[in-house]
Amino acid sequence: MNRRDFIKTAGALTLGLMLDGQTVVEARRSLDMKISAVKLYDGGFMMKSFACGGGLPEGSIAEEKLRSSLQNFVIDTGKEVILVDTGFPAEETIPVTKDSVITFGDKVADYVDALKNAGYAPEQVTKILITHKHPDHTGELRHFPNAKIFISRIEADDMKLDGANVVRTDFTDGAYKNFDACQKIADGVYYIFAPGHTKGNSIVIVEDGDKYYLIHGDVTYTDEALLENKLSVVFEDMAAARDTLTKVRDFIKANDTVYLSTHTPYGYENLDAQKIMKLPDVDDAPAAEVQETAQPTGGTVWVCSVCGYEHVGDAPPAKCPRCKQPSTVFKKK
Repeated sequence: MNRRDFIKTAGALTLGLMLDGQTVVEARRSLDMKISAVKLYDGGFMMKSFACGGGLPEGSIAEEKLRSSLQNFVIDTGKEVILVDTGFPAEETIPVTKDSVITFGDKVADYVDALKNAGYAPEQVTKILITHKHPDHTGELRHFPNAKIFISRIEADDMKLDGANVVRTDFTDGAYKNFDACQKIADGVYYIFAPGHTKGNSIVIVEDGDKYYLIHGDVTYTDEALLENKLSVVFEDMAAARDTLTKVRDFIKANDTVYLSTHTPYGYENLDAQKIMKLPDVDDAPAAEVQETAQPTGGTVWVCSVCGYEHVGDAPPAKCPRCKQPSTVFKKK
């Protein structure tokens, strides 16, 4: 019997002596649930103006380098293994230049190897929950042809994603807490519509006893943005992004929440420490937030594989206006 099975068995037996039947069931579920980080890159940096300057005038954020990384998460319910996002394509590299405002750092492992490092083989995976369409979240879907892929209908259509295992999700299970629409994926696992970063963006909330885990994709690139109530620079709909960030902050204020980020080491550090996020009192949304000018429609669409910026034209721009990466990171949509 391994350590986890021993804890589950011993814990259930002990609780059975002390608690009524209903509470024992909940306690067992808490002992069963496990979330792990799938660590892909570490040791990078992100400029604070990129992480916290969404919609704000240039120069309004005091510049500093924040820590950056890349990790996704895996949920083990005790009955099935559920991935949240699948990392960056293994064959892709992210150039670092003097103008870079975001880097991922050094590669820890390709996604499948990182998943194995977390203790899971690809064939164990039954479901994949995609927070949004960007390649650092969808890059290795190809390795899981038998797992059901849950993705919002908006994102699936935008990616032209197809296949018998693709579940275009319309979030039809009603509200979840203060969020308007959700889909229940498993006991304690909720897939929640949270647009803004992209128009079909979603988040995942996992219940574990009285504690909640909020796997938010890129609602904020860094925890600093959450704490300061600032938008990161990447969003398709600024008003929706602001509304989602407000809902996330209100949820955290009302519920004991471990905040699991994708692009900062705080993501796995918060998980390791089981840290409950506490939000300081800060101002409401800055009045200066302004949506960036929309791109013209028609023509070839080029997508930045780092930040998701879309450029319309015969060729990609010399560098990405958002993340300053060179033209080589752009792919045809």
